[in-house]
Amino acid sequence: MAELTQNEKRLLTVLAREGCTDALNLAQHLDATADAVVQWAYLAMENRLAKVDRIVEKDFVYTEEGRTYAEHGLPETQLMALIGTGTTLANLQKHEAFRIGFGQLRKKGLVTVTDGNVSTVAGRSTSEDEIALKNPHKGGERVKDLIKRGLVLETETVRYQITISPAGMLAVQQGLDLREEQGTLTREQILSGNYKDLNLRKYDIGKLPKKAYPGKTHPYQRIIDEMREILLNMGFTELYGGIVQQSFWNFDALFQPQDHPAREMQDTFYLNETLPLPDGYKRVKAMHQSGGETSSTGWGGVWKEERAEQCVLRTHTTSVSIQHLANNPNPPLKAFCIGRVYRRETIDTTHLAEFEQLEGIVMDKDVNFGNLLGILRVFYHRMGFEGVRFKPSYYPYTEPSLDAEVFVEGIGWIEMGGAGIFREEVTAPLGIQCPVLAWGLGVSRIAMLRLGLKDLRQLHHSDVAFLRESPALRQSKGGL
Repeated sequence: MAELTQNEKRLLTVLAREGCTDALNLAQHLDATADAVVQWAYLAMENRLAKVDRIVEKDFVYTEEGRTYAEHGLPETQLMALIGTGTTLANLQKHEAFRIGFGQLRKKGLVTVTDGNVSTVAGRSTSEDEIALKNPHKGGERVKDLIKRGLVLETETVRYQITISPAGMLAVQQGLDLREEQGTLTREQILSGNYKDLNLRKYDIGKLPKKAYPGKTHPYQRIIDEMREILLNMGFTELYGGIVQQSFWNFDALFQPQDHPAREMQDTFYLNETLPLPDGYKRVKAMHQSGGETSSTGWGGVWKEERAEQCVLRTHTTSVSIQHLANNPNPPLKAFCIGRVYRRETIDTTHLAEFEQLEGIVMDKDVNFGNLLGILRVFYHRMGFEGVRFKPSYYPYTEPSLDAEVFVEGIGWIEMGGAGIFREEVTAPLGIQCPVLAWGLGVSRIAMLRLGLKDLRQLHHSDVAFLRESPALRQSKGGL
C-alpha cells in the first residue's frame, strides 16, 4: 500500500466512525469542501481503502410560463374547454390562449375546422399532457415535448457516496498517524535540525500533477503574431487597410485588365457602394489602353471608370500595399500587411471564402531579384522551414515572377506563395522610379502545416480539445 496523505488518513478515520455517507456530510466533519473530499476519496480508492459511487439524480423544474400553466391548465386545454356545438374560429380567436393553444390543438390532431366551425375529435383530450406537466417525473415521453416548449427544465445533480472498504477499516484499527504534517520548512528549522522531529508531508514524485488549462492565445493567432515579429525584426513596417477596397486599387492599379477572370462575380464579392477615383487615375487608364509613356502596349480595348469605382471586399492585401506605394513613391521602403481577404470560393478542406494573407514590399534604388530570393529564404527559415526553393511562375503585376516552395518531412515540396518585381506598368503611373520587390503567401497554409491539420476549417472551429492540446510555444528548430 502506498504512503497515505494526511487527508486520506483523516477521511478514513471519519468513514470508520460514520459509515457509508456522502461527500457533503464528510466535508462538514473534515472542515473542507465537497470537491476536496471527493479528491481524497479517489486517492483512497486507488489504494483499495474506500469506494466512491457517483450518483446522478435528475429533476425537473418549471419555467415561469410552465408554472402558470400547471396552475391554470395548458393553453390547448383552456381552448378545448370552450369548444362546443357551433363554436367558430372567430370565437376562439378572442381568447388570450388562442395564439399558442390553437396551434397545439392542430398539431396534436385534437380539433377539426370546417367552414370556420371548430369541433373536437371524439375520444381525444389533453389529459395526458396535463398529467405530465403536473408530475414531470411520471410524464414519460410527453415531458420531452414540454421541455421543447420551454415549460419544464431538466436538471441534473451529481452526488458522491463514499464507503470505507474492509482494508481501509483494518488500516484505521491498526492505527493511523494523525499528527499535523509539515508541508514547508523554515530556515530556522533547517539550521537548528528541528525538522528531524517534524511529521513531514510525503510526496509521490511518480504521480503526474493535475493538468492545468490556462488561458492562451489561439494557435492560429500565435502563428500570425510570429510572422509579424519576424518581419518587424527584419526591419519591415506594418501596414493596415480596410477590407472594403475600390476596384481601382484592388485590380486596376495592379495592371489587371478589366476583363480578367479574377474580376468576375464568381471570384469577387462586389458591393453596391462606389467611390470617386483618385487624382492621377488617368495615368492608370492610359497604361491599360495604350501603355502610357512606357514601352508597354497596354491591354488595349475600353477602360471604364464605373468599373474602377466599384467597391469590393478585398481579394488580396496587395490593394493596401499599392496605395502605400502611391502615397510614398520615394525610396527606401520596406513594409508588410497581414490581413483577411475574401473570395467566392467553394468551402472545402483546403479552401475558404475568407482567409488571411501576408503581403510584403521592398523598394530601393539597387534592389534586384537576388535580394527578393534572399528575403524570402530568410523569412521561411525563421518560420522553421529548412528546405526552401523557387520556380518560375506568372502573375499579372510582377515580372519576373516566382513561386516559393518549402520542404516538409513526410510530405515533400509544398507551394507557399508567389513573388516577383512589380512591372513597369504598375509602378510608372504612380511616379515610382526604382524597383519594387513584392511577395505574398497564404497564412492558413503555413498554419495547417505547423499545427498538423488536414482541414482548413479546423482553424476556425471552437474545438476546446484542439485549443487545449496545442502547445503555446513551438520548437526552436524545424517548426513542425
